[in-house]
Amino acid sequence: MMRRLLLFSAFSCALLAGAPASAITYGQLDGNGHPNVGGMLAEYVTPGRKDLLCSGTLISPTVFLTASHCTAYAESLGLTDVWVTFDTVYTAKSRIYHGTMHTNPGYNQAQSDPGDIAVIVLDGPVRGITPASLPSEGLFDRMSAAHTLAGQTFTAVGYGVHQPTTGGGPAVYPFDDKRWVAVSSFNSLQEVWLRLSQNPATGNGGTCYGDSGGPNFLGSGASETSIVAALTVTGDSKCRSTNVDYRLDSPAARAFLGSFVILP
Repeated sequence: MMRRLLLFSAFSCALLAGAPASAITYGQLDGNGHPNVGGMLAEYVTPGRKDLLCSGTLISPTVFLTASHCTAYAESLGLTDVWVTFDTVYTAKSRIYHGTMHTNPGYNQAQSDPGDIAVIVLDGPVRGITPASLPSEGLFDRMSAAHTLAGQTFTAVGYGVHQPTTGGGPAVYPFDDKRWVAVSSFNSLQEVWLRLSQNPATGNGGTCYGDSGGPNFLGSGASETSIVAALTVTGDSKCRSTNVDYRLDSPAARAFLGSFVILP
């Protein structure tokens, strides 16, 4: 219980320092569905103990994609060592990979484009896991112009808390250190943001506290692709309305990523 309270406190601090971290709501356990989605680990609660901080995606054998407000938070605590796991359930025995954080130098919460994108460059290649793909530049602008975004679904994946439990007091956000998955539908497109509906009343799932930096894959079910459309960054405080994600097809996102991977 104490670990859960400490984790929630740390995520609350991250939320106050920047955009809210997020995690899966109204979804299901992912199992082996998305082996290239991992958790970012840091010793930010107790020295010597590696706890899940955020989520992300392997986009090359040595590059793990996440959010800048995750890496910037770790750096604000004076941390330099971080690790990544791809186990479906994180435990003390999980396989982990050490890496180096690269926070976007353009990250600034006050800007209209906050640059909330970061990578962790791993010390060595991850073998046996196929990296996810990135979208081509302007993909979602072209889809919007072709009227193919309306009705489009997206698959959010991540670790951390899942759906809030309410009744008899403040909402409880349970952590279980497992990878979860949920499906959201298209809401709107902006220059920087992809907004997705996560309203359970309309059959959607989405994200909540504890899993920023995780992917939103284009498509769902049989139509799901390996393309990470956008990074989970923020949303409404009750995790029942809108999932707001940082587009990866924008020129700014691609300019940052181009220093670490070959772009499509």
